[in-house]
Amino acid sequence: MRRSRIAAYVGSLLLTVGLVLTGTAAAQAAQPAAAGGYVALGDSYSSGVGAGSYISSSGNCDRSTKAYPYLWNAAHTPSSFAFTACSGARTDDVLANQLAPLNSGTSLVSITIGGNDAGFSDVMTTCVLQSDSTCLSRIATAKAYVDSTLPGKLDNLYSVIRGKAPSAHVVVIGYPRFYLLGNTCLGLSETKRSAINGAADHIDAAIAKVAANHGFTFGDVRSTFSGHEICSGSSWLHSVDWLDIGDSYHPTAAGHSGGYLPVLANAA
Repeated sequence: MRRSRIAAYVGSLLLTVGLVLTGTAAAQAAQPAAAGGYVALGDSYSSGVGAGSYISSSGNCDRSTKAYPYLWNAAHTPSSFAFTACSGARTDDVLANQLAPLNSGTSLVSITIGGNDAGFSDVMTTCVLQSDSTCLSRIATAKAYVDSTLPGKLDNLYSVIRGKAPSAHVVVIGYPRFYLLGNTCLGLSETKRSAINGAADHIDAAIAKVAANHGFTFGDVRSTFSGHEICSGSSWLHSVDWLDIGDSYHPTAAGHSGGYLPVLANAA
């Protein structure tokens, strides 16, 4: 997203040269990510569930033209773009169905994955419909999976990605916290909201650690979503949507453009 343009001659030769050099440096900095191909992998947080404007050919994968990979591609026009992220994907699904476009010419890979492996949908369903204690118990089970099993799944997936795209810069993007705490908010109790946020922190920490072990960049969206959580009054996340239940707890179009896209742009 860093594009420098000299709009007009400003009179001072020194200033003009400085602007030219700055613009050239910015273009060179952006070039490695855009010079080769870009492949966008992952789950519904990558495909754009909740953002609307779905690509009809993507079927149940619900890939959106308002999702952060599509927006990055439109802004940077890499030499090729493959958008294989799919709603509901787990690490094994990425391995089986999404990696075909990766090759030696791939220069950028983005991926958000791991939430479905940890049982994201069941956790949220349990917490919406059941008691505080049942919600906390289900979250504890999910966190135990994140500790015991998810790192191995991610390690294997990241190794395969590196093998197929040896020159790519890989950006692993995490999940936001869902709720703004400490204020009056209809819906889940403060106990549930706090535990769900803690679970997001827990999986992000696990994902970031494995990404670092592979030399990949971790993109943390918790800061960009700060102030835009559910209960904030300016939420970039859907709460429970009884008319389209699949959108629930997914980023809106604003969440992709304002929350995810800047993190990818800065990391790429």
